[in-house]
Amino acid sequence: MARRLNAPSSWRARPRACRPRPCTPRDRCCARAPTCRWTLRSRWRTASFYCCSTPPTKPKACVLSSTNASPSSRANDPMNSTNGNTLTLGVVGAGAMGRGIVQLFAQAGHRVRCFDAASGAAAKAVEFALGMIGRGVEKGRLSAEDFNAIQGRVSACAQMADLADCDVVIEAIVEDIEVKRTVFRALEDVVSETAVLASNTSSLTVADIAAACRHPARVAGLHFFNPVPLMKVAEVIAALRTSPQTVDTLSRLVSGAGHRAVVTADQPGFLVNHAGRGLYTEGLRILEEQAASPADVDDVLRDGVGFRMGPFELLDLTGLDVSSKVMASIYEQFQHEPRFRPSSLVAPRVAAGLFGRKTGEGWYAYDGDRKRAPQRLAPPPPVAGVRAWIDPQAGGREALGALLSDAGAVLVDDTTQADILFVQPWGGDATGVAAALGLDASRVVAVDPMVPLDLRRTLMLTATTSASARDIAWALLAADGVPVTLINDSPGFIAQRVLATVVNIAAQIAQRGIASVADIEDAVQLGLGYPHGPLAWGDRIGGARILQILRTMQAETGDPRYRPSPWLVRRVALGVSLLTPEAARA
Repeated sequence: MARRLNAPSSWRARPRACRPRPCTPRDRCCARAPTCRWTLRSRWRTASFYCCSTPPTKPKACVLSSTNASPSSRANDPMNSTNGNTLTLGVVGAGAMGRGIVQLFAQAGHRVRCFDAASGAAAKAVEFALGMIGRGVEKGRLSAEDFNAIQGRVSACAQMADLADCDVVIEAIVEDIEVKRTVFRALEDVVSETAVLASNTSSLTVADIAAACRHPARVAGLHFFNPVPLMKVAEVIAALRTSPQTVDTLSRLVSGAGHRAVVTADQPGFLVNHAGRGLYTEGLRILEEQAASPADVDDVLRDGVGFRMGPFELLDLTGLDVSSKVMASIYEQFQHEPRFRPSSLVAPRVAAGLFGRKTGEGWYAYDGDRKRAPQRLAPPPPVAGVRAWIDPQAGGREALGALLSDAGAVLVDDTTQADILFVQPWGGDATGVAAALGLDASRVVAVDPMVPLDLRRTLMLTATTSASARDIAWALLAADGVPVTLINDSPGFIAQRVLATVVNIAAQIAQRGIASVADIEDAVQLGLGYPHGPLAWGDRIGGARILQILRTMQAETGDPRYRPSPWLVRRVALGVSLLTPEAARA
């Protein structure tokens, strides 16, 4: 039965979080009460406290109701099995992820037991987790009494049998399918039939792990990100035979610990790693084309677009040896989907040991953990009286014109009188615009209209752009001190093609029903640190613009990696937000 909580003794005594409101179709009310008089918002996104009564002064008991589980299934729900919803959790694996999981749930008030096959490893993990929690006492954020209580709830196990009474067990060991299957088979021999078993796998399918279990309905993925206490999101992965109750239990467990639980299908890369493919693969594609250097790509995407780190900085941070395996795995598991095609640049660098920070050299060179600043050329001195022409069809013509005028250029309407010809294509390259408009390509310079001109300016040159035209454009656009990046001719500049790819992949995730729109948006922001959710980002740029970039790039390159998702195409055609869900699923 659902756990009952004492309701406020009178309407005036109700807690501030309670608010009177009418019933809704989603509410589960007591059978004897026609209306819900109160709702107390809990820490769980998937649970609500309902106070049911037919007005007067004494509302009846509040009932904790799971919105995703049936009354019969709630009887076996671990979240309802103990007083105060304090669970006994087991963590198998005492590495960085395991000890982070121990810390997270110990802080959330649960009893946590850690087991590792290596002698002494579990004790060290518990010691580390308690040490991190203890910092809160030193900083005045946690009382000594609370810390002592946490200490009393956390322990290391000498054997797996010590996990027998756990309500939930989370595995966080090596990414080896046979090892994981062995552990899950052993856990089933130890825990009760109602215990939930979860894997923190990042690359293996949950179905493959659950195949070794007698009760696959209670097996799910629970993928955290490192460092676990700070990365406020966890993926709850539902395999084909995972029960809704298991998903609900894990979702509420995560939400109760202050993290955002995002539910995703058991697909390659799950949600976060799947959505993050665009940044890496398109950054590498730009480098393959020799359009820009790694530092140029990172500068534009970090400073001009708002990513915390560019793709090459990220690859150096995670280690190319690790990232290369993930890229190859997702490509293989998606049956060679062109959107996820790895770069041929990666394997030789892995063979050479250029992993990144861990080896002191990757896409950048390092002194310890400090990246050596790449060499950058200073812009040439400005030239007075330059006559500049701007494509009248360019969307950002006014802003660019004001910038050039402030730098001392004279704007002209006749291309034959201009020293420099500025174009601003969406999705195309400078050569294509020059040919279409009949311009002298030796004087053509393209400026990316997507990146705000007050953050960073990207200039793209044709193969025949003269050195004098290049230097004139560079000097004019660098005159006010805003950094300028020069790149070779390539459709979509840097920012356009990367952002269009990111949005398109997210749209296809939504189209395939791998996760809800809300979960896609939150997971990408919390798990990848993007400044916006990808679909909302597409709305900010404009769905029609994203579609234009993709279609132009597909036409110019012939590469199916740029084919637009039907989700994107249909919402642009309807003139609605990319966040609009499918009507049949809503």
